[in-house]
Amino acid sequence: MTTRIPYPVPSKEVDAEIRVSNSRFIATLAPAGSVEEARAFIDRIRAKYPDATHNVPVFLIGHGDSVTAHCSDDGEPSGTAGRPALMVLQGSGLGDAALVITRYFGGTKLGTGGLVRAYSDAVRAVLEKVARSMRVETDIVCATFPYTYLERVRRMVKASDGIILEEEFTAEVTLRARFKTEDTPGFQSRMIELTGGKVQARITATEEVLMPFEGRVK
Repeated sequence: MTTRIPYPVPSKEVDAEIRVSNSRFIATLAPAGSVEEARAFIDRIRAKYPDATHNVPVFLIGHGDSVTAHCSDDGEPSGTAGRPALMVLQGSGLGDAALVITRYFGGTKLGTGGLVRAYSDAVRAVLEKVARSMRVETDIVCATFPYTYLERVRRMVKASDGIILEEEFTAEVTLRARFKTEDTPGFQSRMIELTGGKVQARITATEEVLMPFEGRVK
């Protein structure tokens, strides 16, 4: 399996509202791991605001060179809503993100430039509020060893940036831990060195998980 570079995604659904010349713009952003999830989210937001003048959808599935992008103006003049919103979302560095900007018309036309600014600003507003996580490929690793190694193995897990998931105490200790895939070989090598080759840490599963993202995406 090819290891993907970790990338930031929205941690959870969040919304933000701005007002421009009496029009309300409500931007709702959520994580979406597939096009199907993104479309289901968009349908849900449209159902939440059925009386809105427009519900402009945008999504980015994947990240970097492998991404599916979509946007629509949903009845606004061509190029004034979906495209500028998508550009701001792309500039955030986020992947696996679905977004709907809901507009309630306030009676004053904004013009082409005004619409572009309003939709862009609505996306910026919700991006200021969203917490970010990383979608990271991880390994579940299992090792069984004598009790005399327990504290040293625990320290090795921590030193390898792993998380202990389970410890089972029978005739020996069976420990299961999660590591970023890139950190697994280092832990396996330390286990072999510690036990003189008598114990090997086996990978029992590989899966992607969300982990807190430290720092901000520009």
